Amino acid sequence: MTDETRQPSASATPPPLPPHLSAPQAPPPRSDRSLEVLAHLSPVLGGALIGLLLRLAFNGKPGSALATMLWIFILLAPFAIGAVTVYLAERVRPRSNTYHIFAPMLSVVLCMLGSMWFALEGMICVIMVMPIFAVFGTMGGVTMGLICRRAGKSKTPTVYSVVALPLVLAALGVGQEQPQRFEYVERSALIQASPQAVWALLLDADRIRSAEVDRAWMYRIGVPTPLAGLTHQTPTGLVREVRMGKGIHFKQMSSDWSPQRYVRWQYKFDEDSVPAGALDDHVRIGGDYFDLRDTVYTLTPRGDATELKIRMEYRVSTGFNWYTVPLAGWLIGDFSDTILEFYRHRAEAAASA
Repeated sequence: MTDETRQPSASATPPPLPPHLSAPQAPPPRSDRSLEVLAHLSPVLGGALIGLLLRLAFNGKPGSALATMLWIFILLAPFAIGAVTVYLAERVRPRSNTYHIFAPMLSVVLCMLGSMWFALEGMICVIMVMPIFAVFGTMGGVTMGLICRRAGKSKTPTVYSVVALPLVLAALGVGQEQPQRFEYVERSALIQASPQAVWALLLDADRIRSAEVDRAWMYRIGVPTPLAGLTHQTPTGLVREVRMGKGIHFKQMSSDWSPQRYVRWQYKFDEDSVPAGALDDHVRIGGDYFDLRDTVYTLTPRGDATELKIRMEYRVSTGFNWYTVPLAGWLIGDFSDTILEFYRHRAEAAASA
């Protein structure tokens, strides 16, 4: 055997090292990771941006063609957000059904946060509209996902049509209706106190602490809690001065009452009753979309106790009353339970003292 066959060639490739002895792979540069994260989030950010642009477009006053509380915005804007989110994602690579469902929800949340950041909406409106935005955003995402799978990814005209649809309908005068719905809520509570004691509290409730009433959901989502409600009698009837947080104040007027039996309050708001920024315009009492018509308290003796009943009548005027009327009824019913508990606790505490 020759020396040439016994000695390895200098140009031969050395055998690979075992995996545990291999040099560790260098992590990707931080800039690359940032670009990768941005690529994952870009469809979500794109959908949220479309929602903000539509919100800026539908920023008109109540009754105008581009008012915010029109169904063509409330229903079609989140649908467009979901459609754009999934379209942008599908152009990169196919996504799962789970992505089509939940990515539009994230876009909707970012859009809502952006509308609050730019002072387009307050927290109360955002919380109240979030469920319907999430549902229709998901519907838009799932619909666009089906279109992309069946007809291919290049569906730019479809996306343009979805985004432009609410604006086109507004220009044509579609969806401008705001039908009025008049509803009421009734609740009752048995209070271990005399009708005289309960009646006195109905007329004068002072130094109301937030902890006494803040379990009501309308206060949890941002409506300021009441501070006091004090009554005086005038030649035309009873007048109850109500003060709430953030400088809100209004009057409850009554020309129909019977001492220790019942009182019917109607609401009177002055121009300065609700300071700017204290409440969202879309949920302001006495506004174009919502109003409390009157509140009736009825006292019925039950032995040594008193049954206190409350009946609150309200108006809702939107193009999607099928959503807002039950929502308003739930909030007002929850408030009614809370205010009855407030009177019960105070009256029974006074009676025991």
